[in-house]
Amino acid sequence: MANGADVKARPSGPPGQAGARAATAHWRLTVDAEGIAWLALDRADSAANTLSEAVLAELDERLTEAERAAPAGLVIHSAKPSGFIAGADVTEFTGLSDERAAYDRVKRGQAILDRIAALAFPSVAMIHGFCLGGGLELALACRYRVARDDPGTRLGLPEVRLGIHPGFGGSVRLPRLVGATAAMDLMLRGSTVSARAAKRLGLVDHAQPERHLAKAARHLVTADPGRHRPSQLTRLPGRWPIRPLLGSYLKSVTEDRARPDHYPAPYALIDVWADHGGSRKKQAEAEARSIARLITGDTAQNLIRAFRLQERLKGLGRAAEAGIERVHVVGAGVMGGDIAAWCAAQGLSVSLQDTAASRIAPAVKRAHGLFQKRLKDRRRVTAAMDRLMPDPAGDGARRADLVIEAIVEDAAAKRALFAELEPHLAADALLATNTSSIPLEALGRDLARPERLVGLHFFNPVARMQLVEVVAGPGTADWARDRAAAFTRAIDRLPVTVTSTPGFLVNRVLMPYLLEAMLLVDEGVAAPAVDRAAEDFGMPMGPVALADWVGLDICLSVAEILAGHFGGDIPRSLRERVNLGKLGRKSGAGFYDYHKGRALKPRLTETPDSPALQDRLILPLLNEAVRCLHEGVVAEADLLDGGVIYGTGFAPFRGGPIHHIRSHGPANLKTRLDRLARARGERFRPDPGWEHLTGT
Repeated sequence: MANGADVKARPSGPPGQAGARAATAHWRLTVDAEGIAWLALDRADSAANTLSEAVLAELDERLTEAERAAPAGLVIHSAKPSGFIAGADVTEFTGLSDERAAYDRVKRGQAILDRIAALAFPSVAMIHGFCLGGGLELALACRYRVARDDPGTRLGLPEVRLGIHPGFGGSVRLPRLVGATAAMDLMLRGSTVSARAAKRLGLVDHAQPERHLAKAARHLVTADPGRHRPSQLTRLPGRWPIRPLLGSYLKSVTEDRARPDHYPAPYALIDVWADHGGSRKKQAEAEARSIARLITGDTAQNLIRAFRLQERLKGLGRAAEAGIERVHVVGAGVMGGDIAAWCAAQGLSVSLQDTAASRIAPAVKRAHGLFQKRLKDRRRVTAAMDRLMPDPAGDGARRADLVIEAIVEDAAAKRALFAELEPHLAADALLATNTSSIPLEALGRDLARPERLVGLHFFNPVARMQLVEVVAGPGTADWARDRAAAFTRAIDRLPVTVTSTPGFLVNRVLMPYLLEAMLLVDEGVAAPAVDRAAEDFGMPMGPVALADWVGLDICLSVAEILAGHFGGDIPRSLRERVNLGKLGRKSGAGFYDYHKGRALKPRLTETPDSPALQDRLILPLLNEAVRCLHEGVVAEADLLDGGVIYGTGFAPFRGGPIHHIRSHGPANLKTRLDRLARARGERFRPDPGWEHLTGT
């Protein structure tokens, strides 16, 4: 948070403009020779602009100054290269439990933005980079909006991802600007759009390159052509009696993505609009009351916690400079090929090695599909394809700053590959393994320079899973670990640093959960009932379906490695299916049969005992999380929670496994584990680490 200290004022309008300036902490007001006021946000002590209470209060003061100056118009923009405004300052919401205080805070924000909307002269939001949440709500309060047309500009109202919805008038203004259908879709998905897409929606008036952006803002001030209004047809869904009917439809569609008992925000947003969308005043009041209820609830507080954990993980990649421009990947299977493709999509030069060109070709084909989906522009797709070089001979290893091994999960095979690679590596090159479970000391014992060996454990699918485990073995140098974490951030992934223990963090925590699900199937419980119980807890996918997605052969391999170190039995149903070649989704059959990649789940004939099944599934996961924390696999509980949320999908609205334990009573959960241990065996025996959580 900014501390309100004065900073040196400087002109914030386009270069060459001069005029009166007000020295402030966060906002700078400049009136140029044409009488146009330029109001720049440059939040003190922060790399990004966010709307804290102090920033909003100061905005209120600057608006008063602007009104006194009576300019020809007002252009609001950002003085930070990172973007316009990233939204409200979520750190101020942490621990907020007083609903009345939350309501008063929201109403103050609404009132300040209403002042912008009521200005007697034209107002323009000049947008570059991110324009999200409260930042877009501020822009919506302006009469006009212009956005820089480049890949870095993104506009959206993603508040539902934090368990809330727009609260500064966004749910009131957006449907009236672009139509209810487009507005509700944007808000309910929490998605963002580019400048060009925003122009097509009518969200911005102009999408211009950087060199024309200020000129476009000036033109809107001087011409004042009138606010954009959607067509009569576009406005129709927002009118009575269609509006409540559309609201009912939106709720039914939303249920496919988020359950109302787990994620109430999208349903509250629909109610605010459907019930009060005919009146600006009533809708704004309902918006404020709704968000005050949501922001003080457990779901929003835990989702805000998850967001802050994400920021913590990002911070792990800031300890060093990556200095990596060339990456060489050995192994063009699904994981290796997709790691190579992702690195190329992020602008790195990548060489991809395998035993033959024919083994690399499928990976290149998948990469082309990824580039088309992610990059869209034909020239950018072509450039990414040019950066991805098939390399059967492995020549790229000599020039690489980072070499990533992604071959079969076998320690002997990996050591043999390292023996071939190491003599050809540059002196400052990092050597990484994508092993999912093998300790680094078992892989690097024959290396001449084991200090540069790190683990970079990506998760499948690489393009969707944000987390990468950065594994440091006993011989790994700190600089190598830090550089690997910096590389992870450079390719837009989240690093979590873990010690070299079998299974590391994510697989160690996940495997007891998956294996218990399979043991339940062995006992005769229907797979859909097992999955339903986990989904009732809040998991995005049931454990049986997840095992099929990961691949049963991979699950078996990891389970055998972990069993070799920690003991435990392998479920009969898992081994039998692998022996029969039923490997899950990729083979067309596993615990479920698949048609065109979709699971054909049998219908449940009776309602499962969800609480009892949940204890069988979730308590082993929690117990293993406690064990990992106790053994120091990660440095602290928050990093463990962040790693498990972003690596396994652990119900985000519960705030992570350790936070869930603390919130629901460690002593109570430990008692339930003891009960299961007595009834079903030692695999449920609580780890000694529970004593630190219960205080016993």
